[in-house]
Amino acid sequence: MDENKYECFDRNAANFVPLSPLSFLKRTALIFPDKPATVYGTRHYSWGQVYERCRRLASALNARGIGKGDTVSIISANMPEMVEAHFGIPMSGAVLNTINTRLEAETIAYILEHGEARAVIIDAELSPEGVKAIAQLNNPDLLVIDILDTQANENPKAIGEMGYEAFLATGDPNAVWDMPGDEWDAIALNYTSGTTNKPKGVVYHHRGAYLMAIGTISDWSLPSHPKYLAIVPMFHCNGWCHSWSMAAVAGTIICTRVVTAKIIYDAIDNYKISHFGGAPIVLGMILNAPEEDRKAFDHPIEVFTAGAPPPAAILEGIERIGFNVTQVYGLTETYGHTLMCAWNSDWDGLDTSARSEIKARTGALMVMMEDMRVVDTDTMTDVPADGETIGEILMRGNTTMKGYLKNEAATDEAFEGGWFHTGDLAVMHPNGYAQVKDRLKDIIISGGENISSVEIEGTLHRHAAVSLAAVVAKADEKWGEVPCAFVELKEGASATEQEIIDFCRANLAGFKRPKQVIFCELPKTATGKIQKFELRKLL
Repeated sequence: MDENKYECFDRNAANFVPLSPLSFLKRTALIFPDKPATVYGTRHYSWGQVYERCRRLASALNARGIGKGDTVSIISANMPEMVEAHFGIPMSGAVLNTINTRLEAETIAYILEHGEARAVIIDAELSPEGVKAIAQLNNPDLLVIDILDTQANENPKAIGEMGYEAFLATGDPNAVWDMPGDEWDAIALNYTSGTTNKPKGVVYHHRGAYLMAIGTISDWSLPSHPKYLAIVPMFHCNGWCHSWSMAAVAGTIICTRVVTAKIIYDAIDNYKISHFGGAPIVLGMILNAPEEDRKAFDHPIEVFTAGAPPPAAILEGIERIGFNVTQVYGLTETYGHTLMCAWNSDWDGLDTSARSEIKARTGALMVMMEDMRVVDTDTMTDVPADGETIGEILMRGNTTMKGYLKNEAATDEAFEGGWFHTGDLAVMHPNGYAQVKDRLKDIIISGGENISSVEIEGTLHRHAAVSLAAVVAKADEKWGEVPCAFVELKEGASATEQEIIDFCRANLAGFKRPKQVIFCELPKTATGKIQKFELRKLL
């Protein structure tokens, strides 16, 4: 018996092509060129037009000497330019770096410098912090391109060399571009929300982005030509990679600069929205919308929610008014959602309360992820699948990052033992569904964004009156969680709650500042470590 009879074949260009979501755009532009791709107010682009604009963007970047191994950053709201950046920048060979629009200048500057950005595309409406960040870099060679959104501002203030449309005009709509030579090549650089003092740069590869898009299509049962409302910020895990998914199924991406209940209901009414994703705060916004903002609809709307476990009461209420919500879970390091509370038809007969309790569970593996475990953090053995024993979630699969940019130690730690260590604590249910219970690190998840307690504490300790400070998550009806600061003042010093909050407002992004400050002597261990679990009991 010849055991090697299947090993005699070589890979070649005919039977092995690197996977990349860029192939979706080329295919869709060919077979569905006139199908609507992006809609933003009065601006409408078909998939054929988007492909042309992306080729212009890629060739314009190449003409400036930007290509493989370079980083191109973008700071923008969810607009057509953000969708185009997800294709045009990697089509040039460069790596896409989407930056959180809520960050302060110091962090933006750090990201641009750490990622070695060759160019930055910046939304003029978000430029004040960007201007400060660029000034801090002292990099005259940085190419700055303005997105001039006249629908948001009749006279947008330009800060860069030229506007985005003018830049596209320098490119070739018929430019020839190349797929990546290796599917392991980097496609995107996403920074964590700063759960340590400095955010870490998470590197995605083309293969993972392709499989994430395909997995989403499969597990979300995306039909051809869905109408998708872009609520998830496209700077966050590349909008959960949904732009790439929508290109594959020739969907329509409805862009919006801001998110309100009225905007969501209007979009449902005007565009017959079929799908969107969002944090639990969005569900609450929809559910609690004033009557005058609501619009009746008669078609099912599928919703992915992530960022924090949604309260069962919210799930019950939102389902009653026609939204089918599915909880998903993931991290920046896993391209977004990789676990999903997939619905089993055996549960259809359960009452609303029981159904909502199940839907509040985090979920099981999505199809593109290989394996998931919940382990004891001391022994690294699997915890019993009893729904009670808490352990850390470990994952493994193709939609896991390449690693942290310029941070070998953190990469090795994250991948210890051949598994990605999420840092999130959960229980495992008998049916293979994990349920997140807490976090190993003291991450505060507010409106779907991760906030570092360490960063806030560092700022508080810079206040002249503060001796010690600790920050924990406080439950909030609107945001899910908000930071709450416990402050121990220096002997003889004084400060009010408002003074502390104002100090944080001047030194932190708005969403990171504490929403409550409690003055007390902080509980400590014998070695002086602050006992945060005791502080949580006071809330």
